[in-house]
Amino acid sequence: MLEQPYSSENQKPKITDKPELSLDRYKIKINDIVVDINIVMKEDEATPKYIVSLTNISDTTKIILEKIRQEFISRVDTTELENIDESNDIRDKFQLEIKTLIKRYFPTANEQTTNMLVNYIIQENLGLGKIEILLKDVFLEEIVINNHNDPVWVYHKKHGWLVTNIKLVTESKIRHYATMIGRDVGKEITTLNPLMDAHLSTGDRVNATLHPISSKGNTITIRKFSADPWTITKFIKDHTISVEAAAFIWFAIQNELSILVAGGTGSGKTSMLNVISNFFPPNQRIISIEDTRELVLPLNLHWVPMETRLPNPEGKGEITMLDLLVNSLRMRPDRILVGEIRRQREAQVLLEAMHTGHSVYATIHANNAEEVIVRLTNPPIDIPKPMISSLSLILVQSRNRRTGKRRTLQLAEITPTGDPKILYQLNVSKDVLERVSNSESVLEKLKLYTGWNEVEINNDLQQKIRILNWMIQKNIEDVNQIGMIMAKYYIGNLV
Repeated sequence: MLEQPYSSENQKPKITDKPELSLDRYKIKINDIVVDINIVMKEDEATPKYIVSLTNISDTTKIILEKIRQEFISRVDTTELENIDESNDIRDKFQLEIKTLIKRYFPTANEQTTNMLVNYIIQENLGLGKIEILLKDVFLEEIVINNHNDPVWVYHKKHGWLVTNIKLVTESKIRHYATMIGRDVGKEITTLNPLMDAHLSTGDRVNATLHPISSKGNTITIRKFSADPWTITKFIKDHTISVEAAAFIWFAIQNELSILVAGGTGSGKTSMLNVISNFFPPNQRIISIEDTRELVLPLNLHWVPMETRLPNPEGKGEITMLDLLVNSLRMRPDRILVGEIRRQREAQVLLEAMHTGHSVYATIHANNAEEVIVRLTNPPIDIPKPMISSLSLILVQSRNRRTGKRRTLQLAEITPTGDPKILYQLNVSKDVLERVSNSESVLEKLKLYTGWNEVEINNDLQQKIRILNWMIQKNIEDVNQIGMIMAKYYIGNLV
């Protein structure tokens, strides 16, 4: 009977001689296909496993579907197959042909079941195959293909690095995926150009390398774009930052002080840049500059996102970070957001923008506040130390590689001599961000810009703390909701 192949309830349990502990389990639904995600830890293995299984398609049905797939592949032109994403007509044609084959092998299947089986074959053979499942898991941050011999790795928000039960069958398949991704955004990866940075239509960042540059095989690294971005309330609830430090940053941003967000790879620099943008007022023009779009700001902001562009195969058409930085200064910005500072000229333009009255927010690779100053004042950036005083705050993010927790490590102000002074420091043993000294430089700037004394400034900070706690109590986490609350605050209508 038709019903039996789809049900996994009556199948015998898989016997294993290795004890395993289930760490997490949940389901994902993709085009009527129910995918079971089981994260397990086996007794004799060092890394937990991320097991993907389809719960509403049995092994028997998969065998029949594989026969249908082979028959379908033999009928179509491989060129059409490779151009599947470029034409809806081709995709519709394939769906019709697959549906005809499904009806032949499963004549009693209803419309919902038929569509589910069609979607299964398309997902398995077109696009990115089983990688599409991983892209749909909202708990994953990174998807890594190292070569065809090793399983795909993923970085999970709760469990860190995990080994999956998914493998790519050949090196040519990995290369095909990389080529397909590049083609969709006008980039190419070849033997002569074996490195590629690109992005998917969903905004996910992609890096690909070809053998022999990556000596074990072709690689693809996908950093997933967060459709539901981090916000200040999420960061506070997750203990990434304290309410007191968040209120202090809010006050600094309200009064247009510039901030540099530092940290190592994967520490949450861009996420923090996104979070502090929650505090921008809606009546100011914001220009963001990134290599690949990652920032998601509230819809009510006057925001113009801009993106760099690599040269084409002929070496023409490149738009650099510096090009966009210089151009942004001609666009009457009130705030400038920059994905990452890497070179001297970029840093010079940013500091010049600060000196001319623009508020600038950017990220930089550095592990602590002292290291930020060292990086800025030495080659290749090599900025004169006195110029750094135009920067007000350094916010340092860190990630504990053992636990996977991301935390604000330090919040430091910049003294008139260009040196950092730590105001808040993470107490790692207690997992608490503690105030270790009182502000001097930033406090003096705030007094100058507001005309307030210390008591009035402290009262304002306490009000901001109350608002943040109220948002947490009301479970307000959506970036657009927070944007509306900030708008009401700035016009004095927040009750």
